[in-house]
Formats: sequence, C-alpha cells, structure tokens
Amino acid sequence: MSSLKYLAVAAVAAFSLAPTARMQSAPDAPAGFDNLTNGHTDQATFDANKDIFEENEAIADGLGPIFNATSCGACHQNPVTGGPGPINEFRAGHRDGAGNFVPSPGGSLIHSNAIDAAIQEEVLDSENVRTFRTTTNVLGNGFVEAIANTTLTNIRDSQPSGFVGTIINVPVVEATGTTRIGRFGWKCQQASLLSFAGDAYVNEMGITNHVPGAAAGADPFAAEDPSNGRSVAAFDAVPDPEDTGDDVQAFADFMRATKVPPRGPITAAANAGSTLFDQGACNICHTRTIVTAAAGTVINGGALTVSAALGGKTIHPFSDFLLHDVGSGDGIVQNGGQGTANMMRTAPLWGVRTVNRLFHDGLSFTLNDAVLRHGGVGGGFSANFYRNLTAANKANLIAFLKSL
Repeated sequence: MSSLKYLAVAAVAAFSLAPTARMQSAPDAPAGFDNLTNGHTDQATFDANKDIFEENEAIADGLGPIFNATSCGACHQNPVTGGPGPINEFRAGHRDGAGNFVPSPGGSLIHSNAIDAAIQEEVLDSENVRTFRTTTNVLGNGFVEAIANTTLTNIRDSQPSGFVGTIINVPVVEATGTTRIGRFGWKCQQASLLSFAGDAYVNEMGITNHVPGAAAGADPFAAEDPSNGRSVAAFDAVPDPEDTGDDVQAFADFMRATKVPPRGPITAAANAGSTLFDQGACNICHTRTIVTAAAGTVINGGALTVSAALGGKTIHPFSDFLLHDVGSGDGIVQNGGQGTANMMRTAPLWGVRTVNRLFHDGLSFTLNDAVLRHGGVGGGFSANFYRNLTAANKANLIAFLKSL
C-alpha cells in the first residue's frame, strides 16, 4: 500500500474515533500518583486494602510451593503501589506438528521461585517457545473494568481494515457460567478484577483461593500449580483453598479504588508530538478517550454494579484493550484460541513514562526502540511513519509519549 493511502487510512481513523471524544461530557476520572482513593471506597478502606495488597506472604500463609513473588506490591509498585514493576515472569511451551501452541507441562507459566529446591521449575529443552512477560500497571483498572462490552465492540468496529483488533470473551469466575470481553493481562485473559486477582494469587504467589461468588466446586484457582507437570502436594502444608476470598476481594477493591495515572509535563513539544501521534495512526489502537458505563450498570455477569465513582467517567488510557498482532507476538496461547498466539493486548500508554522495560517482554528499553518495533498491524505503518520523520519531529513524538 502506498504511503499516501496509508495517510488516508490514518486520517479516516483519526476522524472516526475523534467524535467519540468530542461528544463526551462525562467528567474525567481522578488522576494521581498519590495513594488516594478515587472514591470507590473511603480512604480508610483503601488504605487497609492497600496494606493487604502490599503484605508479604509466608509459607505458613500458603505461599508457594512454587511462586514468582511474595506480594502483589512486589510486582506492582512504581511509582506507587499498583503501578508497573521490576519483575518479569516467564512463559514457555512448544508447537505441535500442526503448528499449534502446546504449553509446557503444568502450564505455560514457569515459576521463578520454590520453597524447596526439589520442586524448582525449569525451562525444559522441549519447550522452545519462550518469552518474558512484564508486570502490567493496575492503577485505574476499576475504570477499565467499568467499560461496557458494547464500547469495546464499537471501538473495534470503527477501526479501518488492517488495524482491526480481536475480541475474546473469557469466563467471569465470580459469575459461574458467564463470559465477558477480556481486557486485563497481556492476552486479555481476564474480564473482571476479582478473576484477575484470583488468577494472580495462585499463579504468581502460589496461594490457592476461592473467588467470592464462584459456584461451589467451580473454583479454577483452588488447586496448586504443578512444577513442570509434577504434583507439589507433598510440599504443601496449608489446606486448600488457602484464601477463602477475603484477600482476593481486598485486592480487587484496592484496584477498583485506584486513580488513573496522571499526565506528565505537557510542553509545546509534547503538543506537537500529540498531533504526530494521530497522523502516524498510533491512535487507532492506542485509543485516547473512552467513557465508562453509567453508574448503576450491572456488569461481570451480574456480579458487580458500577459505582458512582467509576461510572460515567472519561478516561484516557491510550489503549483499545483489544488484541493485535504487531509483529512481536510471543507465540503463547492463554484464554484465546490458537489464532491469538502472536497477538498481544494494546499496551495502555497512560503512565508509560514510569516504565523502562517496554513491550510485553520488556526487551525494548527506550520509547524510540518501542515505536520502531511495531510491525504487523497496518503493515508496520506507524513505525515507518516514525522512521520518515525529521529528527525534530521524532523528538516531539517521544516528548508526547513522555508526557503520558
């Protein structure tokens, strides 16, 4: 496709998405790196839930037998609790004769720590599809949870050919038998913050749990992960589930009450870069403006009602929360089908200035590198657009990203 045609596509996309932002009169969600509630809970409850989010688990609490970290805060901490962090997890598997992804024995997640050397997980030689996964930001996730399915579908439907995102519907654990559009995690593998919290508790800390609301016997997080396919039962002294729901609920309520990441310095260079961001079609996937569902809307399969603090708010996540193949996919399949192996969720760019390990694998170390790495979607138009900018305009675009 010619560069002129690409520019036409970008212009159409910018026009088609911009009216949504122009017509919205919903107030902006509160923003700040200040450890203050957004109003979903009172400050005392927020502080208590934050303490639980930061609490270091011990073996007597159910930690392990295999795990990645001892607390939620260990991974989500920069620049305040709930932000991205310095810990990468590791995933692995292989492809079968038909080219389908097959996870490593016991699952694609390879845990970095164990309470006993006898069950330390390792990457098996046979599992040659391998990747790091960076810790995602969870600040403002309550507003993301409050985005209506129809809003995400409308965003997808407005995207021009070559840029159209993929939606997957995933189980809502607390509403057994229901599904919703996934939006959390690098593969959009969770749709609710309770599900997201329960998943992380067992997979990242090794603490089995009951997600409040899940039907009896329908808990997907109530059993220990095996180590390279081997049972770890002999090393587990705490009866399952090790959390009956109190901690999982506190994690979810903490995330729901966090403010969205605030903007950084907005300079003349950043404003010039903002225009280039749209001209380069970056705004097609990195959607600037989304409005959450109205307060009182029932979501998550009937398990949650959108609160006044979260409902009817304008957010600027710079993500469509959809899956795309941008040419850097890791080949891992989680809750999506085989067609999602090389797709990743559009990284929300709010707060990106606090991150120095970019992309899903953390292997891009500067914003310049990250922009140039984009391929796949739109035939790599955005990266090529950036390559052809003058040095001054490249600096302006980077200045804009550093204002997010």
